[in-house]
Order: sequence, then C-alpha cells, then structure tokens
Amino acid sequence: MSRPTASGRTPVTADDLDLAVQLAVSTLRAASPSAWDGKAGALEWDCWETVEHLSDDLFAYAVQLGPKTPPVDGHVPFVYERRRPGGPANAVHADHKSGPAGLLQVLEASAALLVAMVRTTPPQTRAYHVFGVSDPEGFAAMGLVETLVHTHDLAQGLDLPWTPPADLCARALARLFPDTEASPDPWPTLLWATGRTDLPGRPRRTQWRWDSTPQP
Repeated sequence: MSRPTASGRTPVTADDLDLAVQLAVSTLRAASPSAWDGKAGALEWDCWETVEHLSDDLFAYAVQLGPKTPPVDGHVPFVYERRRPGGPANAVHADHKSGPAGLLQVLEASAALLVAMVRTTPPQTRAYHVFGVSDPEGFAAMGLVETLVHTHDLAQGLDLPWTPPADLCARALARLFPDTEASPDPWPTLLWATGRTDLPGRPRRTQWRWDSTPQP
C-alpha cells in the first residue's frame, strides 16, 4: 500500500490497475462465446468493440508517457480508425479469428503496457490528456476508472456479475473526482460520477468529466 499523500488520500498505483484488469478478465472469461455481439449495457457499441475500446484506452495512456519528452499539448499521433460508422475510433483492434480468448489477451497486453509505464515513469513526468495534463498516477487512475466502468457495461451486456473492490473505487474517486461527495459505498458513487446510474438525491448525470490534473 502506498503512503497517504499530503491531503490524506491514498494514491492509485500500478498494482491497483493490474488487479482491476485481472479481476475484469477473470469475470469476462465466463461470458458465453455467442454473447459478444450484443450491446454493452447502455453503450452504442457491442461487447467486442467495448473491450477493444478499453484496450485502446489503456494503450493510449501508456504511449502518452512513452516519449523521452511526453507531449503536453496533444496526443502521440497514432492513427485512430473506426471499423464501422458509430463504432469506437481505435488504434488497437483484436483479430476476430482469435475469438474471445484472443480479445481478452489483447486487453491484458494493453493493460500490461500501462502498468509498466506507471511503474517506471518518474512521478514528476507530465503528459497530455484532454481532461488535464496528468502525471503517472493520474494515468493509472484513468486506466483504473476505464477498466472498472467499462467492465460494468460489459457485465450488463454479457449478463455477468461485477462488483469491484471498494478500495479501488475509493482511490479512483479521490484521484479523479475530488469534488464528489463521499459515500459509504464508493462503487455506486463511481458509477454515478461516470453517468451510469443515479443515487438518492443525485439524478443520473447526462454530462461528466474527471479532473486528471495532479492532485495533492
């Protein structure tokens, strides 16, 4: 466990991201091979596309930290392409012939790149994200949120149970949604913060964003 920061929060680590991805992959392996063409929860993408999108997110965060001098005013210029109108614009695509097992291997591989970059990049490094120039911990937190909430979308589409560890959710909220009202159950709060549910006294968000700038 990392030491608390000056503000008292516990930082998000590479180990947090690695654990979340392994839990997600373990859950998704239980899906029926015939279910991957269905919609992922409320998303417009099917479940296969959503895993590709998640893999692409993790890859994109890793490569932002990759250059000797990471860019702070734009993305590393990989080409992002849609395979169909309305589908996700990705640089990462899985070979359909590999089936769901290959798709999840792509997810694990992309996650491993980000885990490795977070572990090895100096904490003072900064790199661009549209929601705020961030540090390695911020990219770990963004990867963690992407993994937790997109696995929620996938679990809905694939009819699978998914409740991630509360401590992971709490650390992600503290890092990326510092103004979110505290809750005894951080998982529903994270779903609310990312526009996926409502909470008592808090209607479902129709627009949302996190704050990826470094936090104390």
